[in-house]
Amino acid sequence: MDNTGIRILGAVLVVISCSGMGFFMAGQWGERLKTMEHLRKMIFLLKGEIVYARSALPESFDRTGKKGGGEIGDLFVRVAERMEGQRGEPFYDIWQEEIDKLPKAFCLSKEDRQSLKGLGEHLGYLDLEMQERTILLYLEQLDLSIGYLREHKQERSRLYTSLGIMGGIFITIMMY
Repeated sequence: MDNTGIRILGAVLVVISCSGMGFFMAGQWGERLKTMEHLRKMIFLLKGEIVYARSALPESFDRTGKKGGGEIGDLFVRVAERMEGQRGEPFYDIWQEEIDKLPKAFCLSKEDRQSLKGLGEHLGYLDLEMQERTILLYLEQLDLSIGYLREHKQERSRLYTSLGIMGGIFITIMMY
């Protein structure tokens, strides 16, 4: 292969890799939306367990986690297991540690994780009415985030894919 062929192959690879990065970023936006919607469902299930079934917190988290499934369901089950296994450790500490253990590939932003940690601040030691209010407040915040993600999904997907493709072309032109 001559020098021109290698340069063309390099240019094509640069454009393809930059385009792939743009498509990846667009996919991450969609995955974050799905994760937030699943989290919302799980929090509603948790609210039902706490408020209507009047289950203890470890039992509520265990049932919710098993019903919901997925990575968030696993989070809830791990929290329940730790609450039952380690008496005396505050719920908030367990909750924070388990959220911190979520993989970085898990599609929640830093703000989403902080908000989720904040939910655990008032669960477990307040009366039933205050726990319900805490959950409802978190659900309102979650609804706002989901609304924002839905509203901007299409434009962000287009933006990321276009920037990926155009960035690849720009880099290729700059290389020549």
